[in-house]
Amino acid sequence: MRIVICEFMSLDGVVQAPGGPGEDTEGGFAHGGWTHPFFDPEIVGGAWDAALGKADALLYGRRTWQAMAAAWPERAGDPFADRMNALPKYVVSATLADSELTWDNTTRVPGAEAVAHIRKLRETDGGDLLVMGSPTLARTLLYEGLVDELVLIVMPVILGGGKTIFPDDGAKHTLELVSTTVSPTGAHVCTYRKATPQA
Repeated sequence: MRIVICEFMSLDGVVQAPGGPGEDTEGGFAHGGWTHPFFDPEIVGGAWDAALGKADALLYGRRTWQAMAAAWPERAGDPFADRMNALPKYVVSATLADSELTWDNTTRVPGAEAVAHIRKLRETDGGDLLVMGSPTLARTLLYEGLVDELVLIVMPVILGGGKTIFPDDGAKHTLELVSTTVSPTGAHVCTYRKATPQA
């Protein structure tokens, strides 16, 4: 399986709370829902549809999983929601109990075993293992070199601080831009893959 990370991102690299004001206020973040003025169904919505269409499973951190689990089951009947609800889901957590996994087809990955477990998943046959949101998990996967593709939906806004997916370990990671599409709202959908090492 390929590990694909798909994120809404500001120009200054922030991915925190794209969906709504109360989604994630950690660190005093006050701009929840910042993506709404720049969302368009065809380009931005199409990028999410395409990413979900190639996914055979979803991978989340605890906070993002809880937000998704509270929202998507009640949207049954919408094709995107139906696929979200039907796909196998993995949530990395050191605190969730199995009894709390109320969203259908969810498996808990213990936090201490996450990297080893995800490595094994990546080695199995199948489509994409899609990560949405989950900045802490995404940052760990990038640090470990486990990400095969990044789909960054970059919005024309600077947020001045907040959570990011990028490691700050001083290591260099070279990527190849595979495609870019610009929406009428000024959002850029950029797809990156690991660059092929030069001979």
